[in-house]
Amino acid sequence: METLVLMQQASGAVSAAAGVPLHRQLFLVLHDEIARGALNPGDALPTEQSLCDQFGVSRITVRRALADLAEQGYIERRQGVGSFVRQQDPGAAAPPTGSYLDSLRQTQFQTFTDVVEHDTRIPPSAIGDALGVSAPMLHILRVRRERRTREPLMTTEAWLPTGLAGVLTASALGHNPLYELLAGAGVVVDRMQHEITAEIAGPRNAALLDVPIGSALLRLNRLTFVSGTPHHYVSILLSPSRSRVLMRQSPGGGDAGDGLAIAHDVRRSPR
Repeated sequence: METLVLMQQASGAVSAAAGVPLHRQLFLVLHDEIARGALNPGDALPTEQSLCDQFGVSRITVRRALADLAEQGYIERRQGVGSFVRQQDPGAAAPPTGSYLDSLRQTQFQTFTDVVEHDTRIPPSAIGDALGVSAPMLHILRVRRERRTREPLMTTEAWLPTGLAGVLTASALGHNPLYELLAGAGVVVDRMQHEITAEIAGPRNAALLDVPIGSALLRLNRLTFVSGTPHHYVSILLSPSRSRVLMRQSPGGGDAGDGLAIAHDVRRSPR
């Protein structure tokens, strides 16, 4: 009965006017209930028909939301019995360990990169101001995809000195992480300055990430310093339903994280 009341309280969160598919909205509602502990491991979810009635959606919508939850390991579906919250592996959400390049190499096993744009152009004024540059720069736009399903996980748009064009070729960027190539070219990074913002997907970014126009997205802007001065700028755009920003902080470090990485919630099997 308590679970049923919780679901009824959350039912107003699903709306066709939200610009996000109904099954994805229902997935997020149920995921939030699990994440905040309102639904505990072993708890049964309401029946498919109950969810249909409470949220005013079709059975197909409910089944797609439950299938996504099961696929990502949040629930277990038992034929003829129902759906139950699974015990989460404490190590699954552990903060990244090792070096930044180590985490990039691990990501390479799960994903691959399409180079969408590779050219020289004048950066937008906000980026040019941050870098102190008004001349053309090397511009690179890539889409990172899940290796098995080709599902887009994030876009990465970088602005770098044109002198690196010979190292950062489209071919090299399609097979190697950006910072691995920069390290190989002798570029020593002093520090990175990060900014995380939220935005709504416009037509271009919605097409790149294969999400509905108007979907909520996260943007991570990274200003990188070399020899004490701004060197290049990277802007990463991702869907919070597929990827997460993780930060590692040392004890006594105050509010300043000393390590940041992106984790992708890739699908376990092609669909």
